[in-house]
Amino acid sequence: MDSALDAPGPGLLAFFAERHLATLTTLRADGSPHVVPVGVTYDAPTRTARVITSGGSVKARHVRGGHGRVAVCQVDGRRWVTLEGTAVVRDDPASVADAVARYAVRYRQPRENPARVVLEIAVDRILGSA
Repeated sequence: MDSALDAPGPGLLAFFAERHLATLTTLRADGSPHVVPVGVTYDAPTRTARVITSGGSVKARHVRGGHGRVAVCQVDGRRWVTLEGTAVVRDDPASVADAVARYAVRYRQPRENPARVVLEIAVDRILGSA
């Protein structure tokens, strides 16, 4: 059942803590969706999702180009959660290090990437069923 939530319940938070990939949807200049698999972390107290990527990636270019409205969706069988919000690109060392540390806890230590940036998503809508 689809449901918009002010805050995710314990079931959705537990599901989002499991090791699953998600899809990130960004918008191209013509408004069409660009969907790619990503690793993502979510900080419930601040309602912030983070995706690490290379600074030259298409997703980072879309966000930098003024198309910051994004959605991240994780699915496993009948369980799913979508986080919608506005993304910004952060490239400062502290933001990147924080995002890498969060990613390493959920997934694994990522490979070195000197061009790494963070898509930081201010989540304003949560949908899901877990």
